[in-house]
Amino acid sequence: MRQGTKSMVAQATGLSVATCRSILIDLLNAGELVELDMEESSGGRPAQIYKYNENYAYIVCLIVKAGISYHSITYGVVNLAGEAVEKGELHTETDQMNEGFIIKLIDSLIDNHPQIRAVGIGVPGAVHQGIINVSDIPNLVNVPLADSIRERHGVEVIVENDMNLTVYGLYQKQEYEDEESIIVATFIEGSLPGAGIMIDGHIHRGNTQFAGEIAFLPFGLSHDEQFRLLHNRNTFHSIAARAVSSLIAVMNPETLALTGTLVQPEDVEIIRKECLKYIPEMHMPQMRLLNDPDENYMFGLISMTLESLSYSLQLVEKRW
Repeated sequence: MRQGTKSMVAQATGLSVATCRSILIDLLNAGELVELDMEESSGGRPAQIYKYNENYAYIVCLIVKAGISYHSITYGVVNLAGEAVEKGELHTETDQMNEGFIIKLIDSLIDNHPQIRAVGIGVPGAVHQGIINVSDIPNLVNVPLADSIRERHGVEVIVENDMNLTVYGLYQKQEYEDEESIIVATFIEGSLPGAGIMIDGHIHRGNTQFAGEIAFLPFGLSHDEQFRLLHNRNTFHSIAARAVSSLIAVMNPETLALTGTLVQPEDVEIIRKECLKYIPEMHMPQMRLLNDPDENYMFGLISMTLESLSYSLQLVEKRW
C-alpha cells in the first residue's frame, strides 16, 4: 500500500486500529511515513491518510561481471519502492577488479546518497558467509568484502552468487501462487557453466553455498577440456545436456531456463532432445530460453537487498 488510513492498515494486517495508530505514529516520527490530506468524510470524522516515504532510505546494488578482455560493474541506487535513483556501469582491466575498486565505488555512491542503508553485491562464484571462495575473478576470492563494507559504512551488506540472484529474480517476477521449483542454467562465453536453484519457493544454496556449481559435475573431463568442448558448437549440446540432465534428475523442477551467450534459441530443443536420452519424458520440466537474464539478475538483487533491509531499518535508524 503506497498510502492508506489506519483503518485500512488494520484491515490489511489484522492488527487492531489502536495498535496500527501507535505504529503509524512511530513511523511518522521517524520520517518513514508522511501525512497527506484528510480522507473525504462520509458523515463521520475524516480519517488521516498516510503515505509511505519511499525515499526514506536507499539501497545500492552492484552486479560484478567477469569478461574476457575486461571486468565490469553495473550499479544502481534504488529507493524503497524499487525505483532507480541513479544507475551506471564501470569497466576495468581484469587485474584491477578487486576489493579496493568496489569499495571506492561504494564510497562515492554513499557520499552522494547518504540515505543508503544497505548494499547488495552479485558476483560470479560461490559465496559462503559473505566471502567468495570460488570465482572467475581471482582478486575477490577469500576477501572479506561484506565485513569490510559493513565496518566502513555501518550498513547492511549481502554478497550473493549471480545465478542465485537470477533465479530468484525470475521466480519473484512470475508471482507463482504455489511454491514451485525452478532452475536457471547458464552457459557463458569465456566461463564455465553454473546454475541457480529454487526448491519449493526457496533458494537452494547447499551446506557451504556451493549448490549449482555444475562445472564440478564428474564429467570425466578437466575444467580445461570442459571449457573447450562447451565452446565448440559440435560438442556444446551434449555437454550442456549432461549438466542439465543431472539437475533434472536431482531437483525435478517444474521449469528449467537456459541462458548465456553460448545458448542460441534453437539450442533449447536440441538440448531437450539430448536430455531425453537420460530422463524419461514424464519427468522433463518445461524448458525455455531466458532472454533477459540481466533484468532478472538485477530484479533479484534489488528484491533480496530490500528484504535484508526491511528487518533492520529501525536498528539502522538508531545508529544514524
